[in-house]
Amino acid sequence: MKDIDMIQDLPSVTGHSDSDSTAGNKKKPKQKPIKLFEAALAQIQKAASLIELDPEYMAILSQPQNEVIVNFPVRMDSGHLQMFTGYRIQHNNILGPYKGGLRFHPAVDLDEVKALAAWMTFKSALVGIPFGGAKGGVTIDPNKYSEAEICRIVRRFTHALSYNIGPEHDIPAPDVGTNSQTMDWIMDTYANTNSPSARQAVKGVVTGKSVECGGSISREAATGQGVLYCLRHWCGQNEVTLDSLSVGVQGLGNVGGHFMRLACEAGCKIRVVGDHHATIKNAEGLDVADVLAWVKENGSLKDYPGAEHIDSDALFAEPVDVFVPAALENQINLSRAKTMQCQLIIEAANGPTTSEAEQLLLDRGVEIVPDILANSGGVIVSYFEWLQNKSAHYWAADDIQHELRSLIWGAYDQVISCRERLHSTTREAAYAVALYRLREVYDRRGIFP
Repeated sequence: MKDIDMIQDLPSVTGHSDSDSTAGNKKKPKQKPIKLFEAALAQIQKAASLIELDPEYMAILSQPQNEVIVNFPVRMDSGHLQMFTGYRIQHNNILGPYKGGLRFHPAVDLDEVKALAAWMTFKSALVGIPFGGAKGGVTIDPNKYSEAEICRIVRRFTHALSYNIGPEHDIPAPDVGTNSQTMDWIMDTYANTNSPSARQAVKGVVTGKSVECGGSISREAATGQGVLYCLRHWCGQNEVTLDSLSVGVQGLGNVGGHFMRLACEAGCKIRVVGDHHATIKNAEGLDVADVLAWVKENGSLKDYPGAEHIDSDALFAEPVDVFVPAALENQINLSRAKTMQCQLIIEAANGPTTSEAEQLLLDRGVEIVPDILANSGGVIVSYFEWLQNKSAHYWAADDIQHELRSLIWGAYDQVISCRERLHSTTREAAYAVALYRLREVYDRRGIFP
């Protein structure tokens, strides 16, 4: 499939130190892997305790409202039939329609999408847009299938979801392993299952479409742009200039690639970057345009000739001012955190830092801009696209950038103010701001019946 997000598939982590040992000849006990949804709930619970949230509201937010699992057949190019499993988790819609991406990746499972859906609820609430939270995906390695097969998988998955999605109900978007072409196919499939008179009114069933099919200018780069706006805000707080900063990036998919390009254009020095096949560095700064051109041509950083190659764990240990994880969850674990030499981590990925690693980093004075703030640019511009589809009026790029920056910086200001008031971490403050908004709506609407 063309233009599939390229991510760094690092080994799964447990959040425990690699230095754990056992005496004598006993085997090292098998470490229990992190349950991502449990980790997400633990983050939410800390903030809920800080603001003394009614336990009944926490009980509601502790489970998705709906869990949709579909098993569907698709005919392969060879003629044989293959079964696939897909998910759509609808966490909460008290603020508006469910909203969240669709991920095509071998690691997609129920636990992952439940956590991602919950984070979407709080991300939308934090930045003040009228969306709830959802997430979905198919357990698949899209690189193993032809474009024609991917098209059939996408269309059959859309049909299997049926009316569990819709422009006023649940609005998917691109995520790892999906892109604007995926969204175009979903929109077309959904439109053609509606009556002819409704087909032009349902373009907003997905966001992240191509501009030609009703997508928004700037949507593809929106998440990476939002990460840069967070970095700009941090610079303003700390009286630092962008051109004085060295940066490391994990992941060269849509988010990491666009952030790296934009940060370089803003004057940052990108010293080290890693993807799913290789990690490269240059103390004087990488030639970002050349790196991105190589990845576009070759699919990864493997064999890139213009920099020194190092191993994947060394990526985290490189001395930089700012580190941006833009790959998968739980990538900054305790052992990696011990080696990190940065002032700031901006979480472009969802859930990239384990709780043990975060505590260690905070104790060392490393500031962390949490994922629900840092990577909110994607859902914000998705909101703009949804509005444009509803009105059939499309905004100019400058207007989109102005509104994106305004919402992110406004949310960032609220988080900092809340952090000072609660004497909390930045992550706890971000969740607290979101919970204040959710609590206010629940207080006013009540619980039916």
